[in-house]
Amino acid sequence: MISKVQSFMSSQPPEAEIPITYLNHTAIVQVSARLSVVEAVGFKQTCQNLIQSNSHIKQVVIDFEYTTFMDSSGLGSLVSIFKTAQEKSITFSLRHVTPQVMAVLNLTGLDQVFFIESFQRVSATTANNLTETGQNNSRKIEPLPQTHPSVASWVKRLIDIIGSLVGLAITGILLIPIAIAVQIDDPGPLFFSQVRCGWMGKRFAIWKFRSMCKDAEAKKSQVVNQVQGAFFKNENDPRITRVGRFLRRTSLDELPQFWNVLRGEMSLVGTRPPTPDEVERYEVPEWQRFDVKPGMTGEWQVKGRSNVRSFEDVIRLDLQYQKNWSLVYDLKLILQTITILFNKNSGAV
Repeated sequence: MISKVQSFMSSQPPEAEIPITYLNHTAIVQVSARLSVVEAVGFKQTCQNLIQSNSHIKQVVIDFEYTTFMDSSGLGSLVSIFKTAQEKSITFSLRHVTPQVMAVLNLTGLDQVFFIESFQRVSATTANNLTETGQNNSRKIEPLPQTHPSVASWVKRLIDIIGSLVGLAITGILLIPIAIAVQIDDPGPLFFSQVRCGWMGKRFAIWKFRSMCKDAEAKKSQVVNQVQGAFFKNENDPRITRVGRFLRRTSLDELPQFWNVLRGEMSLVGTRPPTPDEVERYEVPEWQRFDVKPGMTGEWQVKGRSNVRSFEDVIRLDLQYQKNWSLVYDLKLILQTITILFNKNSGAV
């Protein structure tokens, strides 16, 4: 799958030599000034080869002393190396983490997963601020990386805010009839919350009107996955209620996501937000999906919808959105989404 995914990316330069220092049973790997998709694939492969081909190594240290930029693909490479090290019972740690890298780790929560040496290099004050107030202070210490022009666009964010306020007003109007219909069909919670991964892989709770039975998550293992790769879909999922099928066909179940858009966790238009278990199966190139915010709609909605049958198609559509993005393109996808909602053959994402 990796080769096909990489074909959607721009050509990459030859893999640069990565400095590695050996000290007793420890291998110290020096990261370059940038750890983006261009460098991340080769970096991951080098580290994994190091771990798998050297039985005497007991510890791998990733040295970020000179690194001033890391994007979602860089994060993906670290996660992959960390998993490989765990499989081999090798200690994995980060050293000399710069403020720029720390801001990214703090955003995604990976600062609580990886063991970080020499944390004092960030300074005691910075460390306290990061611990006490989280993301807001990490932004003050060092701006988060601009992984894609859409992330930095204040106009796109303004459109999201206005659109989400209008959407929430519509949601408020439809709330009572939807709530009554859901309760009559299958008594239980009105809303369904699920953890998804957003920009840079940060986890957040996505909200929907409940369209499945109350114990749907517990029954997921009993349902056959009809698509290929790292996501789940079944057209005739027995867990979906009668009212739920109508909500999904009309996409009314997704109205509460306007709250996610208002909070800045999602955008009106973006990539498909995956679940953490899907991300567990990602290779480094696939982490490029996280360079933009996930959206309520996007290429996968307009051109794929229920017809998407492989994970490679999802990746292709997501990367196509990143390549073609503009404010005009966003508006075009929004209009196409409104049109497609009236197509009886459209279905839930």
